[in-house]
Amino acid sequence: MIDDTPFDRALRTAAAWLLAVVWVLPLAYALWSAFHPSEYSARFDLFAPWTLENFAAAWQAAPFARYALNTSTLVAAILAGQLVLCTLAAYTFARFDFAGRDLLFALVLVQLMVMPDVVLVENYRSMHALGLVDTLSGMALPYMASAFGIFLLRQAFKQVPRELDEAARIEGCGALGVLWRVYVPLARPVYLAYALVSVSFHWNNFLWPLVVSNSVQTRPLTVGLAVFAGTDQGIDWAIINAATLLSSAPLLLAFLLFQRQFVQSFLRAGIR
Repeated sequence: MIDDTPFDRALRTAAAWLLAVVWVLPLAYALWSAFHPSEYSARFDLFAPWTLENFAAAWQAAPFARYALNTSTLVAAILAGQLVLCTLAAYTFARFDFAGRDLLFALVLVQLMVMPDVVLVENYRSMHALGLVDTLSGMALPYMASAFGIFLLRQAFKQVPRELDEAARIEGCGALGVLWRVYVPLARPVYLAYALVSVSFHWNNFLWPLVVSNSVQTRPLTVGLAVFAGTDQGIDWAIINAATLLSSAPLLLAFLLFQRQFVQSFLRAGIR
């Protein structure tokens, strides 16, 4: 084992601080410009006045309430569909023996190596054939099944002792009863960790909603923010950054409120 010298520790600490500063600078600028008048967007003045007018202007300039409702509905629908489908698929792969099981699971894992952008055109053609273009259902349907979720839950279910499975069956539980009463409660940390990943990804997803949505009634926050920050708004960074904070605030607040539960869930899920 290579000795960890004080110079090595100091170098790692300096590199960590440098990465932290690079990461936090855009957020710090967004916070500064959003809470100060537009004339202070490009210069720092310790005594600059604070204001909330940028948030009021952004809220009035675009229907962010509708965008937030669309995003919340979309994220909730995708998460609900993923939890149901991934749970059933993972339970099947983990506890049932049938012909071609390993081959089918390998095909599921292949999805992890396929970027969503690769199948963008085919997904659009499918949604157009189903008449689901410019609908929240059309935005959610391609993401209802998640290879990552199936893999993660399958690994968690395989850690459950078979004795618990057999005991539940002796008590009269069927296959779904065993799943609901034994496997799902024991995998709650994994569910929470996966829910965090799914919600954060689909809350920030941009390309697919941009392609499918054509109206305010179906436009999520990411697409609405891109439209809002277009040429009509010019370069008023104070209002644009205020709108950005309005869009990202729910995720930031959720992380700050449930940070300990999130970290513990990821740690317990990783141990598996």
